[in-house]
Amino acid sequence: MIARRRALLLGVGATLVTPDLLGGPAQAQGPLQMTLNGAWRQGGFAYGRTASRALIFVDGEALTTASINGLFVIGFDRDATGDVVIEARANGQSVRRTITVAPHAFPSTSINGLPPSTVDPTDPALLALIREQVALKTEGFASRVDSDDFKNGFVWPLETYRITSQWGSQRVLNGTPARPHYGVDMAAPTGTVIRAPADGKVSFSRSGMHFEGGMTLIDHGQGLITCYLHQSRLDVTAGQSVKRGDAIGRIGMTGRATGPHLCWRMKWRDRNMDPSLMVGARAPERLA
Repeated sequence: MIARRRALLLGVGATLVTPDLLGGPAQAQGPLQMTLNGAWRQGGFAYGRTASRALIFVDGEALTTASINGLFVIGFDRDATGDVVIEARANGQSVRRTITVAPHAFPSTSINGLPPSTVDPTDPALLALIREQVALKTEGFASRVDSDDFKNGFVWPLETYRITSQWGSQRVLNGTPARPHYGVDMAAPTGTVIRAPADGKVSFSRSGMHFEGGMTLIDHGQGLITCYLHQSRLDVTAGQSVKRGDAIGRIGMTGRATGPHLCWRMKWRDRNMDPSLMVGARAPERLA
């Protein structure tokens, strides 16, 4: 059963902990090990290293598979809190660790002067277009590239910028409370080059999105996806592989925007994450 579940996951896409044997003698290579590091807070992440191709469970649910190098990543949503049990299973063995996701105080920001159609659209034709675009984005976010391109961490996608909105802030749009802002807004002149912050594969690239304008998604492995919104020009296409530093687009103010900027976002399997927490982070280089 474990082998079958591992195969299904592959098709889709810190401290030593005492192992719990699932049955049978320990393998010749010794007890299964797992090392973790990361930012264990709301919107944060955990990097892990364990056995090659180990099946990774989060709170008892099989969510991903370690790379051939034994690396994996797990994201924590903005509203995540409390204890999280991370478990690796391989070769008839199991190793687990419980970590605590710390709460974080998020600010509140107000934006006025947005066109009503970008805040509370009512036109039936526009609503139909939005539904179509949601389906397209959903397909892009469903990417599960079998890689560990996230392992060396991330750099900022702009060389020069000014942060105008922090990640996770509670938004008030035209005086109406809205969803939290799941991006880091980085202001820069129109036409400024946007660069890939890490290696990956483009899973979506499209201009003319109603809310996002020019939008690109990059899968950095195992469904860890970064998003780039409001671009004036797109320089990559879906299916294209990129390296850290490659130009992927240009700053703009397309979609729901009041000025030229990049809205930089990150998701892991539908969990919204703060991409700035990944800057400078690196996956464990070895087991404990």
